[in-house]
Amino acid sequence: MSSVSTGASTHVGAGPNVPSSPTTVETRMSPGGPGYRRMSLALFLAGVATFALLYSTQALLPLISGDLGVSAGDASWTVAAATGGLALFVLPMSALSERYGRRTVMTGSLAVAVTLGVLVPFAPSLGVLVALRALQGAALAGLPASATAYLAEEVRPRALVTAIGLFVAGNSVGGMSGRVITGWVAQEWGWRVAVAVIGVLAVVCAVAFRLLLPAPRHFRPGSLRPAVLVRTVRGHLADPLLRRLYAIGALFMTVFGGVYTVIGYRLTEAPFSLPQGIVGSIFLVYLVGTVSASAAGRLVSRLGRRGALYAGGATTAAGLLLSLADSLPLVLLGLVLITAGFFAGHAVASSAVGRTATHGRAQASALYQSAYYVGSSVGSTVGALAFHSGGWAGTVGVGLVAVAGVGAITLLGTRAARVEHRLAKAA
Repeated sequence: MSSVSTGASTHVGAGPNVPSSPTTVETRMSPGGPGYRRMSLALFLAGVATFALLYSTQALLPLISGDLGVSAGDASWTVAAATGGLALFVLPMSALSERYGRRTVMTGSLAVAVTLGVLVPFAPSLGVLVALRALQGAALAGLPASATAYLAEEVRPRALVTAIGLFVAGNSVGGMSGRVITGWVAQEWGWRVAVAVIGVLAVVCAVAFRLLLPAPRHFRPGSLRPAVLVRTVRGHLADPLLRRLYAIGALFMTVFGGVYTVIGYRLTEAPFSLPQGIVGSIFLVYLVGTVSASAAGRLVSRLGRRGALYAGGATTAAGLLLSLADSLPLVLLGLVLITAGFFAGHAVASSAVGRTATHGRAQASALYQSAYYVGSSVGSTVGALAFHSGGWAGTVGVGLVAVAGVGAITLLGTRAARVEHRLAKAA
């Protein structure tokens, strides 16, 4: 997609990790080609494990509140600590992946995260639980940025949005399965057993990931020197398109984090008063995200990148407004729209980062992931506080402000593209 269509400045040439010779391009993976299915399945499973672990306590917050005698705001820290740990460590982990390889870092990250997952169910207090969750989030930081960089290097550019969409779809399946499984298991045996079951699921996914993922063919080791990292980060932050994409990712995730952190409290209270198992099953709505993320490439082809972002934001806003009704079918429809809009917007924005950065792709992706999970932490905490003070309407209000931010930033990109187009024609 041209820089005119995205509002980006024109970038020429390939970065050091993405050789630009015709021979190299021909050896990259594409749909139907050798290794593509194994790669897609491996990263899909990595996405499942990442989101299942990262949000394993989210559907269980009412039970954790009751068991440990803490408020909704305090319990929400079991989610915010994990996403905050990921946001804090994703950039350093991306630097390690530039030096030691994407597959190596992803494998090590999953190994540490699943080990911590075995310890989480035995946390004796909220403080210990939050600390373990923060460490787990930090361990998982090696996955998102490294996976995006791996795809940008190993997959042909035209297939990149689709490939990243599949990885994001794995995220949605992980988020869904973690919440649904924990909901029903916790109803019978408590939240600790439920979290332990997710840990076992993550172990299986981690082993399969390592066995399936093809060895990288286009990775070129980079430097771990701090000066090089700082220079690369500064270069990415100086790019106006990348800055906009980072902000869009954070704002979309603010909506999503707030909604899904609080929805369990809303549905277990009047007028719905649903049991924990049914509340967990509400997260089957994540399947909608699997479809919308996988279809992101087709959406961009039809509407353009900014058009797809407008569509994702509008869909999310419509879902937020519908969810205000005291009717369970309308609330569910609202969650469907929120989920579809979020995952479509996230897939479009994250793939745009991979295509825009021509060097230091892992750092570019890491900055996006850092902003994205800061948005999750903010959404989880602020959404829970808004619910405590203003009910569900307060949480929806936070989400609508974030969606308005997505629209405003995308509009800035539209105007920047028009100016660039006029200047190009004048030249």
